[in-house]
Amino acid sequence: MREITPLSDRDCFYIADRRKTEFTYPIHCHEEFELNFAEHAAGVRRVVGDSSEIIGDYDLVLITGKELEHVWEQYHCVSKEIREITIQFSSDLFFKSFINKNQFDSIRRMLERAQCGLCFPMQAIMKVYNWLDKLASEDQGFYAVMSFLRILYELSQYDDAKVLSSSSFAKIDNFSDSRRVHKVQKFISEHYQEEIHLATLANMVGMTSASFSRFFRLRTGKTLSDYIIDIRLGHATRMLVDSTQTIAEICYSSGFNNLSNFNRIFKKGKKCSPKEFRENYRKKKIIV
Repeated sequence: MREITPLSDRDCFYIADRRKTEFTYPIHCHEEFELNFAEHAAGVRRVVGDSSEIIGDYDLVLITGKELEHVWEQYHCVSKEIREITIQFSSDLFFKSFINKNQFDSIRRMLERAQCGLCFPMQAIMKVYNWLDKLASEDQGFYAVMSFLRILYELSQYDDAKVLSSSSFAKIDNFSDSRRVHKVQKFISEHYQEEIHLATLANMVGMTSASFSRFFRLRTGKTLSDYIIDIRLGHATRMLVDSTQTIAEICYSSGFNNLSNFNRIFKKGKKCSPKEFRENYRKKKIIV
């Protein structure tokens, strides 16, 4: 479902501070960026793209992907004192010449990472908790905007915020700043359906296989094989959601050459089978 948000062209952001006993909203996406905070919501299942996690008492997520589906669903949560603060703001809040200033560099990088959804650690949540708490009741619009910018800046200082969805599911080209790694990542994104050899990639950037393996892991935080699997899984999950292809067809279309191996890798990565993933997503997704 594509949500029509209440944010007007004349406002910098829209904020909703809700006290509720359950989450009932269906899975959806929208043009606006969103910062979503949940309190006393242990047991809720958070779905962002192809990421699905059970949250604790506190959860804070930033989403800037316009086509990135997301939902917080009740699941095992029994709390009757849930608090949810949702802040939605337009992508043009930071016009180009503004966001590219040095002083906004960390915020710009955070907004780019959040195209796949970004979950903040507890330390970050506690840092901005009081500001979030007061923001909804701030009746001076200018000071509310200043407070919101402060929240974004403080959150942008946490490099350990976790990216949630795979970039291929979110339809985002998330490439490294390194010229050599970027070249390899671009090749993988264009050839993930084919067999990809380490020696081929190493030769592309003029390195030995062993040196390139170490270099790639240092720059991306993943082994080459894990990176390729993540890209293929992202495309597979997207096809499970958007297409009517059989699981076997999706297996081969996403670059896996063995159905049983695909099922095993999928279950390890997504904690459910491809069939269960498709069924669960379709139960939550509403087309309007």
